[in-house]
Amino acid sequence: MLQIPLWKRVLIWAVCAAGLILAMPNLFYSRVEGHNDARAAIERAGGVATPEQAAALAAWPDWLPSGLVNLGLDLRGGAHLLAEVQVADVYKGRIDALWPEVRDALRAERAVVGAVRRVESAPSELRVRIGEPSGMARALEVVRGLSRPILTLTGIGASDLEVRAEGDEIVVTLSAEERRATDDRTMRQSLEIIRRRVDAVGTREPTIQRQGEDRILIQVPGIGSAAELKELIGTTAQLTFHPVISRSDSPTPPAGDERALVLPSMDEPGIWYVLEPAPVVTGEELVDAQPAFDQNGRPAVNFRFNPSGARKFGDFTAANIGSPFAIVLDGEVISAPVIQDHIAGGSGIITGRFTVEETTQLAILLRAGALPAGLTFLEERTIGPELGRDSIEAGRVAALVGMVAVVAFMIASYGLFGVFATLALGINVGLIFGALSVIGGTLTLPGIAGIVLTIGMAVDANVLVFERIREELREGRGPARAIDLGYQRALSAILDANVTTFITAAILYMLGSGPVRGFAITLGIGILTSVFTAFFVTRAMIAAWFAARRPRAITV
Repeated sequence: MLQIPLWKRVLIWAVCAAGLILAMPNLFYSRVEGHNDARAAIERAGGVATPEQAAALAAWPDWLPSGLVNLGLDLRGGAHLLAEVQVADVYKGRIDALWPEVRDALRAERAVVGAVRRVESAPSELRVRIGEPSGMARALEVVRGLSRPILTLTGIGASDLEVRAEGDEIVVTLSAEERRATDDRTMRQSLEIIRRRVDAVGTREPTIQRQGEDRILIQVPGIGSAAELKELIGTTAQLTFHPVISRSDSPTPPAGDERALVLPSMDEPGIWYVLEPAPVVTGEELVDAQPAFDQNGRPAVNFRFNPSGARKFGDFTAANIGSPFAIVLDGEVISAPVIQDHIAGGSGIITGRFTVEETTQLAILLRAGALPAGLTFLEERTIGPELGRDSIEAGRVAALVGMVAVVAFMIASYGLFGVFATLALGINVGLIFGALSVIGGTLTLPGIAGIVLTIGMAVDANVLVFERIREELREGRGPARAIDLGYQRALSAILDANVTTFITAAILYMLGSGPVRGFAITLGIGILTSVFTAFFVTRAMIAAWFAARRPRAITV
């Protein structure tokens, strides 16, 4: 019969209450957003708050939930850029950096190969003319010895250089495998730099993703204009190499050395490094950093400086063997290896307890001192906040009109049962916003369309149940039995319709991007909440009403 165990009723109403409480901060969006931003700024400042930040922090109680639904670019306003990465620039940089190594290696064989001179060539190749063509075989052997295996997550593959002879000239180019690996590293490095630059501004939910082989889509809600965003991502990250004075668990400089630089460790929470304020070399002098293996076969990172940086780094390491030096990126120490030997030639290796993935990530961070290649902006748009507010208002009007029409239809068609469905519909919308707040989801204009569609689907489930109850009543069953059978026999149809739609939403999320994903998220969450409210919440309402009234007959 129409009986719901106490534990199940408590669970149903607890879920509803939790969802509505989690959705509540969105009713006070500006106040809660100011509270969250102030709290984040105070934490970054080490607990020091300005009067404005203290006032914003006090505007919302700490004991209440403060999760918000993030607004997408089309609702909040902001900037949209589509950038093309000029990966060919990296080839030229690699070839130019290779020339000093090739020159020094061939000069050591001067007796065999004669004089060595670089000649004009295409940007993607290095041409070296030797004075003794008879020594070409030895020259090729020496230059090929400078090549390194390409390290990937699956192991060691081909060599990174292709070396051939053309008359009395040696031609050095990057191998096809190395060009592919370089393209991938360049794109990952560009993504990392842009993400770090954008995150430093504190914007909410930026979209930064790779599109195709050499393009990056950048959408940043809340930023003033596309020109401002272009200036932001063109800023060079600060990468420096500093001598280490000591380690500390306090962010304050040691007594007597107030000019020392105290920076936090990226990988060791609570650990601070006391550094010499003047860097030995900077990221502007770093040419390359790549994952590799050390002499014991353990994952490591190779790095290389330009001639100026190589000279300064070599002099420093020769004078500080056994001492640590810190690699600092954007005000954080990402690594502090100990100098084991004099590092001449501008190349070094960073070892530690790394996995292959960690060395790959560290190499990306090391190379993230500056954009590795130029960016060509193919598309740029600025969406003003007024347009975002208009979109929100249009979405609100659409949702309200749809809801009013649905409520009127349900009450006119099903009377009191339509009222129960209407109350469940309001809870359903609250649960959607509560779920989006918990997962930090982004609401876009297509996402609002997903919510409107969810309203219709939620009512559809109630219609199936109520029509089934009508059929049971026409067959002469009592009210309690008719309600019980109506819910039982409508369940399969409700699940079939919603499961197929949920699969569609999952496919849209996996294959789509941007607004399409926003639609898929709200649609998927809406399907789950619709089934819950239609089958459990309305049933709990009807059961409570039936237990209180005990009607001998009902009209649906």
